Amino acid sequence: MALIGAACAVVVGAAGVGAYALVSGGDDAGAQSRTAGSAGPAEKKPEAVPTGPPSAAEVRTTAREFLAAWQSGDLAAASSLTDDKKAAATALKSFRNDAKAESVTLTEGTRQDDEVRYEVSAAIRYDEELDTTLDYNTSLTVVRDTRTGRPVVKWQPTVVHPKLKAGQRIVTDAAGDPEVTTVDRNGTELTKEEFPELGAILDDVRKRYADKTDGTAGVETRIVTGGADAEGAEAAEAKKEDKEDKDVATLSVLSKGTPGELRTTLDAKLQKAAQRQLAGKAKGSAVAIRPSTGEILAVANTPATGFNSALRGSLAPGSTWKVVTSGMLIDKGLAKSAAQHPCPKYFTYGGWRFQNLDKFEIKGGTFAQSFAASCNTAFISQAPDLKNDDLTAYARDAFGLGLDWQVGTGTFDGAVPVQSDAQMAASLIGQGAVRMNPLTMASVAATVKDGTFRQPVIVPQSLDNRTLARAPRGLSATTAAELRALMKQTAVGGTAAEAMAPVGGDKGAKTGSAEVDGQDKPNAWFIAYKDDLAVGAVIPNSGHGGKNAGPVVAAILNAG
Repeated sequence: MALIGAACAVVVGAAGVGAYALVSGGDDAGAQSRTAGSAGPAEKKPEAVPTGPPSAAEVRTTAREFLAAWQSGDLAAASSLTDDKKAAATALKSFRNDAKAESVTLTEGTRQDDEVRYEVSAAIRYDEELDTTLDYNTSLTVVRDTRTGRPVVKWQPTVVHPKLKAGQRIVTDAAGDPEVTTVDRNGTELTKEEFPELGAILDDVRKRYADKTDGTAGVETRIVTGGADAEGAEAAEAKKEDKEDKDVATLSVLSKGTPGELRTTLDAKLQKAAQRQLAGKAKGSAVAIRPSTGEILAVANTPATGFNSALRGSLAPGSTWKVVTSGMLIDKGLAKSAAQHPCPKYFTYGGWRFQNLDKFEIKGGTFAQSFAASCNTAFISQAPDLKNDDLTAYARDAFGLGLDWQVGTGTFDGAVPVQSDAQMAASLIGQGAVRMNPLTMASVAATVKDGTFRQPVIVPQSLDNRTLARAPRGLSATTAAELRALMKQTAVGGTAAEAMAPVGGDKGAKTGSAEVDGQDKPNAWFIAYKDDLAVGAVIPNSGHGGKNAGPVVAAILNAG
C-alpha cells in the first residue's frame, strides 16, 4: 500500500506539473486541465533588491572590474558597470578617439568609503612622429543602483580626467589657429604694447585671418568645451551656448607651432603720427586712407584702449556731410559752383526755422561761396525740390555709404535713413539721423579726390578674395571735378583755410560742427586730402571743426 501510494503521488505530481505548463502557455485546454488537477507548485517570491551603501568589498570589486575593462579597451563592458551607460560610452570613446589615447594604464590607489583613487597613464599618439604620455590622478565613486541594487560606478566626467566637466572633452589636435605676427605694409611688426590704440583691431584681424597665413598651429592635448558629444542636461546647455570648440585648459604640448605673418595696409610711421595728434585730448579719433586704392594707413583713437570710434563710431557728421549733399545737388542741376545760389539768414522747412552760424547771410553769392563759408540755408533751401529718399540713394550709389563694407575688421559703414519734412532738411547738413565716423568721412574725401569710391580695406583683398562693396553708380567726372574745386576753395579761402595753411600739394577740405543734445560744445569734424592721402577726424564736445579737428588732420596729412 505504501509503494502504490508513493507511485500515485508521483503520477499526481507529474500531472500537476503538466497542467501548470499548459496554463503558462495560455492554452484553454490547459486551463480546463488545471481546474481538474492540482494547483501546481508554489510560485517563488521575488528576491529583495539590496539597499544601502555598497560594502567595502563591493566597492573594491566594482572599481577593479571597471578599471580592468577600461584598460583592456573593452569600453562597452566598462560602460555597463556605470549608472549611465550611454554617457560613459560616449566619454570613454571620445577619450580614445578625440584625445588620441592609444592605450591607458590604470593603477588602483587608495580607497576611502565609496571612493577609489587611481592613476591614469595614457599613451597619446597624434601621428607617427608626435606622441606623449599623459599622467594624472583621479577617482571614481561606487554607488548602488536603485533599480537593480547592484554596485556600479557613478558616472561623471571626472572619471576620465579630474578637470573635465559636463559638455567638455579632451582632444589632441593642432591647437586652434596658428600664432600670428601682424605687420604693417612695410613689414614692421605691430604690437599692442607699442600701438595700444590698435589692440582690438589686431586681435580681430588675427582671429579672422590666422588660417590664411603661412603659420602652423602647435599640436596639443587640451580640454575644450562646446561641440562636445557628452550627454545630459548640463552638456546640452553647454552645446547650446558654445556651438564651436573653445579652449579650457592645455594638458600637454606635443609640438610648438610656427607664427604666420599677417600683412595689413597700415603704415606704422603714419599710425604713430596720427596717434600723437590726439594726445592730450579727452576724446578723439582719426582715419587716414589712400584715395587711389582705399587702403587704410592709420586708425587713431583716444583713449587708446577705449571704444574704437574711428571705425565703429556712429555720430552726426555735421557740415562735412555737405560734400555728399553738394554732389547730389550738382547731379540734379540744383547747384553749380559758379552759379548764384541763395544763402539767407533763415530758411523754414517742415515747420522748423534753420539758420547759419552767427546768422550770417551771403547776398548774391555763388554756390562755391556758400560751400566755402558752410552756409546751412544754401542746402536747406533746396529741400522743397527733393524727394525724401534722394539723399539716401545718392549717398549709397555715388559714395558707397551704408553698403556692407568688407574692410577686414569690424566697422560701422554709415547710415542715411529716409526721412521727411524738417528731419529730411536737417539731414542735408549732416544732422537729423545721418550717422558717420572718421572712416566713412575719410572715405568721402578720398572718393572726391580719386573720383571713384574704393571701399576702404585694412587687410588686402588678395589675402582672402572677399567681395568688396561697390558704389552702384559712382561719381560722374563732372561732379567729381566740381567737388574737388569746392573743397580746394574751402581749404584755400574758406572755413578750413587756417588749418590747411601749412599743407601744400593738391589739397581740399571741409569743416563741420555737429550739435549734440546734452553737450556744452559741438563735435568738431574735419575732412581733407593732400595728393594721395585723405583724412577724417572728429574731436567730440570741442567746438568748431576748423579750430579743433583741423590741426589734427593737417598734421597727419603733412606726416604722410
